[in-house]
Amino acid sequence: MQRKLHPLEGIVAAFALVFVLALTIGFAQAGEPKKVALRSNAVLVVDAATGEVVMDKNGDAVTPIASITKLMTAIVILESGLDLQTPVALTREDVDLKKGSRSRLRTGVSLTRDELLLIALMASENRAAAALGRSYPGGTQAFVAAMNEMSAELQMNDTRFVDPTGLSPQNVSSARDLAKLVRAAHGYPLIREYSTRGRATVLLSGKQKMNYHNTNGLVRNSRWEIDLSKTGSISEAGRCLVMQARLGSKDMIVVLLDSWGKHSRVGDANRIKKWVETTAAAGIQG
Repeated sequence: MQRKLHPLEGIVAAFALVFVLALTIGFAQAGEPKKVALRSNAVLVVDAATGEVVMDKNGDAVTPIASITKLMTAIVILESGLDLQTPVALTREDVDLKKGSRSRLRTGVSLTRDELLLIALMASENRAAAALGRSYPGGTQAFVAAMNEMSAELQMNDTRFVDPTGLSPQNVSSARDLAKLVRAAHGYPLIREYSTRGRATVLLSGKQKMNYHNTNGLVRNSRWEIDLSKTGSISEAGRCLVMQARLGSKDMIVVLLDSWGKHSRVGDANRIKKWVETTAAAGIQG
């Protein structure tokens, strides 16, 4: 005859079953990386080698892009074949009257086009970018036209430029388009070098030294391997950051747009890095 279970034995068995199920689910979830909560309103992470989209949050939303613009400014300058060693004097036309942004570059001083390119990319110096556009054959208007022609060539269909600095909120794009811009900019060794240099010194009018640092502190962080970087920030665009970096043993393009907290774009970049590396580790273990 089959022995009837004591009520206490039934309770113990039930608890044991629940424990085993919880343990099984826990082990299954341990191999699955948690979804990452990001504070930027538009995010795109793309495998640079394959074009595979790894993460997408509002990737097609069109928004102001601030100084991310300067990547296109650099491409147009390098494509023009203009002599980078030619001195360019700053004029009142290079002064920002839209946003009243500050600059340590006084009108009347001169820098080589190479130095202007360096501090425009590394330190996001607006007067440097404005001078690059103004000194282009045909002036700023012709330069902006060349920027839009290049964006059309790159099939950046959501993108429009009206100035070479990014101070205008009418410079707009999407995260998906900016991933194309990063990929194109990465093809220029000088853009890679200048956009990731931690610090630099330039000579004003060949005499006075002036020191600059990179607006993206991550380029000075030993835990990051960054091949290309550009920050941007105006009130209409929030804080923006684009990079090509080594994440989880792969080269990834990271686009972060419209992040409003002071440290949110860097926080998001670190969260993405951790998520990609956790996902890669889970894939290897699986």
